[in-house]
Amino acid sequence: MRTINLIATLIVFFAPLSLSHVENTNAYSKVIKSVKNELTGLYDDWWQNAVLYQIYPRSFKDSDSDGSGDIQGIIQKLDHLSDMGVDGIWLSPIYKSPQIDNGYDISDYRDIDPLYGNLTDLKNLLDEAHKRDIKVILDYVPNHTSDQHIWFNNSVNSVENYTDYYIWANATVVNGTRLPPNNWLSTFYGSAWEWNEKRQQYYYHQFAIAQPDLNYRNPKVVEEMKNVLKYWLDFGIDGFRMDAISTLFEDEQLRDEPSSGADNLDPDDPSNLLHIYTSNLNETYDMVYQWRELLDNFTLSTNGSYTRIMMTEVYSDLDSTMPYYMDVNTGRQGAHFTFNFYTFIMDTPKSELTAQLLAQHIWKWIDALPGDSIANWVLGNHDQARVATRLGVENVDALNVLSALLPGVKVTYQGEEIGQENGEVACNQGYDPQAIKNCTTFNETSRDFERTPFQWDATENAGFSTNKTTWLPVSNKYNETNLAKQNVTDDPHTHYNIFKTIVGLKKELKNISFSTMDWGRVDNTLYLMRRTDNVSYFFVYNVDDVDNSPRVSFRGVVDAKAVLTVADGNYKLGDSYDSNAMLKPRESVVFNVTFDDS
Repeated sequence: MRTINLIATLIVFFAPLSLSHVENTNAYSKVIKSVKNELTGLYDDWWQNAVLYQIYPRSFKDSDSDGSGDIQGIIQKLDHLSDMGVDGIWLSPIYKSPQIDNGYDISDYRDIDPLYGNLTDLKNLLDEAHKRDIKVILDYVPNHTSDQHIWFNNSVNSVENYTDYYIWANATVVNGTRLPPNNWLSTFYGSAWEWNEKRQQYYYHQFAIAQPDLNYRNPKVVEEMKNVLKYWLDFGIDGFRMDAISTLFEDEQLRDEPSSGADNLDPDDPSNLLHIYTSNLNETYDMVYQWRELLDNFTLSTNGSYTRIMMTEVYSDLDSTMPYYMDVNTGRQGAHFTFNFYTFIMDTPKSELTAQLLAQHIWKWIDALPGDSIANWVLGNHDQARVATRLGVENVDALNVLSALLPGVKVTYQGEEIGQENGEVACNQGYDPQAIKNCTTFNETSRDFERTPFQWDATENAGFSTNKTTWLPVSNKYNETNLAKQNVTDDPHTHYNIFKTIVGLKKELKNISFSTMDWGRVDNTLYLMRRTDNVSYFFVYNVDDVDNSPRVSFRGVVDAKAVLTVADGNYKLGDSYDSNAMLKPRESVVFNVTFDDS
């Protein structure tokens, strides 16, 4: 049995570890440079190695017993977030909204929906979070508003200055029949155009009918939306997650989109088209660069106290995604990071999860990053089946550990720290607008399952609410899977304690100069070495369903002790690393490695 040698070489600083290839092996290496923030003058800015925690407010904690989570509920649980070690929280939309699409249909960008509280509550949340060194990031929905927004009402009625706030187009008439202007399809299926009797025109909606798209070719709209950002920055918000930004601009000529060639019997399915006229247009990248300039100018106006960040949501191929980071030709900066939906592929079933897949996708993302851009790692969110459901509870710990040890930002969706699975929701209990239209396909299309309430303890409604009913039903599994059961001192192997431990180790990897990263796989065992100027960690993960030995060895190693292990594994805390020792199926271990630097 041949062995991979990880050879550490010291030439002033740490050089990348070199690897010799063997059969059934992928091996990669990368130098991770520490980037100086020109605004703050700091290396390793607060967000660059951060753990950010997504809160879906309606499902996090109910403080007033109405069955829905709220801002005061988040305040009540800030100590939990601080104990976990998170650096920032990202709140899904809390703006005033008719709640047709769970808050992503905004009727007032400058106010809070009474469902969650009021502006005073949000100010209290900011104050209390900042006391605990936790930043607060708002979800910003720039693509569209609610059809109940005053802007849309004014536009429908052709009020001066609002006529072109949205995208309006005349009907196409064929043989006396009124038809939409073109063949564009909504993400929520069906035509992306809706007829308005009052105005006698169609308006465009990339998402629900109740979510008309703003017209970013109108300078007044651009300025309006920038002013909203300024409002919240002045309020004290620390950054923004930009929702669905790839669809900000559309083709001015409203040309039909070509067929994708998909073998799809449903003519309303948007995958039938190649979205070359409605997604990732050049003007969209430019708008993101303008927003970044706005945020940077605000940071400078506060004497560079700390960076206000922007993260962007884009579901596109790598070539279309990376320009949201920056324009490599001009150097203009965009998002501090755009979500990485590739490494832990959102639609990968458990049966297809392999060490090779993980190793390759880590490389694809790292290799594609432009300039000195910071990586990020996302396991799940409110739009995807929970990682414990999608990839298996038995993989949760290893994937949480891996995504934390990788360089850059770890983004965690509420409940991932306890291995929470999808909940059980019937169609008549659901709220997802694209799913409840058709109960026969609800189980396949609904996003309600990953949005069920957080499971705090084993009391009624999992400690989420004292109301008899909750907005979405609490999962039946809350007695076995809840925070209180896992937040114990006598068992380091609960999901929560493993999560806390790896967050602590991640903070130690905040490098002063730079670090090296080597990773790869041997057969179906994944390995990762992170080495900085003050600490080194080695991670192994048997992705297989049978026992495997990692077969990865080091030269120049003085010691390698297990500092994080999983329940029922072969390795115990404090055990020394042995390249020939067997790992049980799905077992993962982190070792603290000491090199001989003499």
